[in-house]
Amino acid sequence: MGGRCSKFSFCWFHSHFKASSVLESSDLENGGENAKKSWPSFKEFRLEQLKSATGGFSADNIVSEHGEKAPNVVYKGRLDDGRLIAVKRFNRHAWPDHRQFLEEARAVGSLRSERLSNLIGCCCEGEERLLVAEFMPQETLAKHLFHWENEPMKWAMRLRVALYLAQALEYCSSKGRALYHDLNAYRVLFDKDGNPRLSCFGLMKNSRDGKSYSTNLAFTPPEYLRTGRVTPESVVFSFGTVLLDLMSGKHIPPSHALDLIRGKNFAMLMDSALEGHFSNEDGTELVRLATRCLQYEARERPNVKSLVTSLTSLQKEANVPSYVLMGIPHETKTEEDEQQPLSLTPFGDACLRADLTAIHEILEKVGYKDDEGIANELSFQMWTNQMQETLNSKKQGDAAFRSKDSTTAIDCYTQFIEGGTMVSPTVYARRCLSYLMNENAQEALNDAMQAQVVSPDWATALYLQAVCLFKLGMEADAQQALKDATLLESKKTKL
Repeated sequence: MGGRCSKFSFCWFHSHFKASSVLESSDLENGGENAKKSWPSFKEFRLEQLKSATGGFSADNIVSEHGEKAPNVVYKGRLDDGRLIAVKRFNRHAWPDHRQFLEEARAVGSLRSERLSNLIGCCCEGEERLLVAEFMPQETLAKHLFHWENEPMKWAMRLRVALYLAQALEYCSSKGRALYHDLNAYRVLFDKDGNPRLSCFGLMKNSRDGKSYSTNLAFTPPEYLRTGRVTPESVVFSFGTVLLDLMSGKHIPPSHALDLIRGKNFAMLMDSALEGHFSNEDGTELVRLATRCLQYEARERPNVKSLVTSLTSLQKEANVPSYVLMGIPHETKTEEDEQQPLSLTPFGDACLRADLTAIHEILEKVGYKDDEGIANELSFQMWTNQMQETLNSKKQGDAAFRSKDSTTAIDCYTQFIEGGTMVSPTVYARRCLSYLMNENAQEALNDAMQAQVVSPDWATALYLQAVCLFKLGMEADAQQALKDATLLESKKTKL
């Protein structure tokens, strides 16, 4: 059981937004009237919060989706309120001036757009420098272009990626953040609806952790090689390399691509998997735009505003949601679904009513039978004095829990958990209910989430999360947790 503790498994609280249509750039700030999105405000997190959210920066939670490579690492995490986050942790020598780091993070954190994976916070404690962004679950453009499994990305989706990326850059430029570092296919991410977003991490000014561009000189703007400085024109050059990626489905060096273009070998440049799925006019226009972006002289490249104008006129299937074009499964609720009540189990019904007495009776009746393997684990442990003390703490906690002495139960179960010898999801569940009895819903939610970390497929953990969220006034998330728990228990019963 102990070996499973570092595995981070999350209960997904789905928010069902309509897929974004092709918005005008003016609609993107603060979500726009069309997007109707409630943006989280930027905040400074405590290191302990981010440690908890990422399972102690567990290696199991390292993700490559956000395009970052060593020495900086990105972790998937989940905050206490259920939000999924991406946490970028810099190496120890990055950002030696903490004031500069905070200033940069706050500036980038002031941006809010449907076209960005927005920066929602940071952490600056001691030598630690961390950024917190919205988590994008559908991986990177590089994954979908270069390493696809079932079918290549559709032409209409490639055109949408190009437009959304240009709109993101135009929005950032309008807010005084025209410089973007190392723009490439790994920096373009996809949200749960399949919409492309530009990673906010590339908007941070360079620090000691590395250069503004990758070590592959073939893809580096020529003026950066001369001066080491990033300019708005450098960003447009990099945008041109992404256009090449979209057209070819491969990572082609700009010099080679320009040779093909000069030789009129357009067919060699275009992705053969898309043959017959786009018009020659569209292909020619995208080649023209890429060529303009890749001009050697920076002053000859277009600005991002003109790129948005050109790409808007190319859009195909603009009313088709991105998740459809991407072939991503997507949950939708019909009006009939909204009206159809869940068929709740007695436990689910007790959680819906927040009936702590009924929940206590159920947990007491079930006991520890859901603690997979813990009895065997106990029988093989060395019987040291510390082990005996740990077991006594659990027994005292169980006795207090049985008699509904919640304060004593919390203290005893805390001693058992802090002993660190054994891991029991049931103990977390019992302490969770004890916290609820003491009207401490936030601590209770933490325990319910930890129970799920230890035992990812345990419906009880999700049921308890639901009642905690009800207590915290998070009605929609609570209803979703209750639904997830009910479905999970139903599947287990069928098996």
